[in-house]
Amino acid sequence: MTGHREPTTHFGFQEIPIAEKVRRVGQVFSSVANRYDLMNDLMSFGIHRLWKRFALSQTGLKPGQSALDVAGGTGDLTLGLAKQVGETGRVLLADINAAMLENGRRRLVDAGIAGNVGYVQADAENLPFPDRYFNCITIAFGLRNVTRKEAALASMYRVLKPGGKLLILEFSKPTLPGLKPVYDFYSFKVLPQIGKRVARDEASYRYLAESIRVHPDQEALKTMMAAAGFERCSYFNLSGGIVALHRGYRF
Repeated sequence: MTGHREPTTHFGFQEIPIAEKVRRVGQVFSSVANRYDLMNDLMSFGIHRLWKRFALSQTGLKPGQSALDVAGGTGDLTLGLAKQVGETGRVLLADINAAMLENGRRRLVDAGIAGNVGYVQADAENLPFPDRYFNCITIAFGLRNVTRKEAALASMYRVLKPGGKLLILEFSKPTLPGLKPVYDFYSFKVLPQIGKRVARDEASYRYLAESIRVHPDQEALKTMMAAAGFERCSYFNLSGGIVALHRGYRF
């Protein structure tokens, strides 16, 4: 008789018990929260701002509508969403990590964004919002850290209004010929050293590099979105496929 084996999941290249992942991802982001924005600029040479600007250009939001920024971290997309929906609209920044959420709140308040933005500590797999509530949902560089991605997609589908749109901005699989070996060298040799010197945390940035490699590629994520109920799913490759913006609708 065989014993019961606890279900496992990826934590970077490691296989760990599912129950352990939330805690370990939480440790990573609590560790990097205070230098998260600086590290994003250094790691991407500032290009992450262009990726996010493109994502915002695809929301289709109008003044007075509502948006949810899942795993919104320090609020880059929330800031843009708040401007799109205007004073009569509403944006909620949701993040499971208290340190990231507080940094996002502080940053947006400093930017003069107050009345139309709310902050909720929430798990993407079980969003605490009513059914069919938001016109648009965004999640940028957060889905790969979620333990049960299918559950998160189902949760986002549930709270999206009919006619609403989900946008997933995430690292993906390079498609440009010759890019992969250069990208791998940068990810596994250069990036952890930047993390070590700037954020004093080599291990967290090694995890971030590994988590990108085990995340579903463009077509796999598109298939997962369709399985969750999203329709007209598509994606845009950015920077040679290093990043992709996936788009899906609820009808």
